[in-house]
Amino acid sequence: MTTHVLVPVYSMQGHTLALARAVAEGAGDLADTEVRVRRIAEFAELRAQMAGDETYQAVQRELDELGTAGMDDLRWAHGIVWGSPTRYGNMTAQMKQLIDSTGELWMNGEMENKVAGMFTSTASIHGGQETTILASLPPFLHLGMIVVGVRYSQNLQLLTTEGQGGSPYGASTIAGGDGSRQVTEPELATARSLGRRVAEVAARVKDLS
Repeated sequence: MTTHVLVPVYSMQGHTLALARAVAEGAGDLADTEVRVRRIAEFAELRAQMAGDETYQAVQRELDELGTAGMDDLRWAHGIVWGSPTRYGNMTAQMKQLIDSTGELWMNGEMENKVAGMFTSTASIHGGQETTILASLPPFLHLGMIVVGVRYSQNLQLLTTEGQGGSPYGASTIAGGDGSRQVTEPELATARSLGRRVAEVAARVKDLS
């Protein structure tokens, strides 16, 4: 039976989108795995506010091509790797709105035993790399999901003392204060590893009732 992995992502400057593509690549490396990358819906007010920002508009066009994550996507998935930049050490309101819309799925136990992973981006090393992922765990656990992180044994880049993203909690990147820093190969490697691990665990547990 094919394992289904969903990667719902919110991105403004393209950093979490780059990680999302790497997560999808890692999950897709596993045999008999189908991956969907979907955008998390943007607020109309913010779209209007950012109308003059060329980088934002270019990223939104890329995201629009993916389609918007909905309840049917969540039902379809055996594993879900959520992607959101940080907002004061927590997930964005856009991602929270999607999760807050899952009441019916929660009532029916439809999210139970799905595997969850998380990735994020911050402006600086100390801007919420770890808290954003950790603060996202309660909703996943309330939904009955099985949470996995990143293994040190397969991601030795996590042991570096250099300034880069990635932690045992999930994949991450540092965008810089003006968004000019691009995602590095070690950060992409961590995202690929996370995607593959979610797919591997989901393949093993997807038949649990």
